[in-house]
Amino acid sequence: MRLINFQIGGRVSCGALGPGGVIDLGARVGNRAQDVLSLLRADLIERARESVASARYDYATQEVRLLNPAGRCTRYFCIGVNYPERNEEYRDGSDKPKYPSLFMRSHSSFSAPGEPIVRPRESAQLDYEGEIALVIGRGGRRIPQEHALEHVFGYTCANEGTVRDWLRHAKFNVTQGKNFDRSGSLGPHIATADEVGADPLRVITRVNGEVRQDDTSDRMIFPIPYLISYLSRFCTLEPGDLILTGTPSGAGARLDPPRYLVPGDRVQIEIPRVGVLTSEVIDEL
Repeated sequence: MRLINFQIGGRVSCGALGPGGVIDLGARVGNRAQDVLSLLRADLIERARESVASARYDYATQEVRLLNPAGRCTRYFCIGVNYPERNEEYRDGSDKPKYPSLFMRSHSSFSAPGEPIVRPRESAQLDYEGEIALVIGRGGRRIPQEHALEHVFGYTCANEGTVRDWLRHAKFNVTQGKNFDRSGSLGPHIATADEVGADPLRVITRVNGEVRQDDTSDRMIFPIPYLISYLSRFCTLEPGDLILTGTPSGAGARLDPPRYLVPGDRVQIEIPRVGVLTSEVIDEL
């Protein structure tokens, strides 16, 4: 399934996306499923599958406005420096990291699919970071690596947009530069793990049609099963949590000279078997 959150008229719901349009799952499984997160936490996924198998489409895709597919009441765990060449881009002579770099993002830092991402008034250094994001389906603490993928519900595309000069406002954290409102984006949908399969995933970032990033998940320094196991050592993962798994080399700040995003740029994050996320850049009003 490819699951979305959407708005039509004044109503918000969740749905399944297909070539014929949108199946309104919120209307079919009851008011416990107002978004994908509540569908997941209420253990209504199998009921949703039954609805998708038997239902006709309720709306044409162009009739609905897509919303963030993750919903509001979730956590975003973000991994930094997780591809070999990305570590080398820092040119600091450091060895391969022993543990993942980790920070958190807020819901408001992501635009909805189809909406622009915003360069803030405070900086001209808005950058793109194409990433594979996974959604936890079954929670747990101290999850063994060999069972970690059993906890993955699905995957989505992420542009983990970053305001570079605000990463260095403090000595030990990058939170400020990672949390400007609408500086990144997620979507356009969540592709369930059974549809995506177990083969390595490829993430490609294009800016105005030019390929800037292109790498595969089997080259991660810390693979997805390790990330799930590591995070669950210090906190209980919950259904609906997102893990953004790190960006490959080729971000604008690391080009020579740097190439930051400007209004009118079109950023496309493609993960074959998952989806394509496209965002235009605008200046904050």
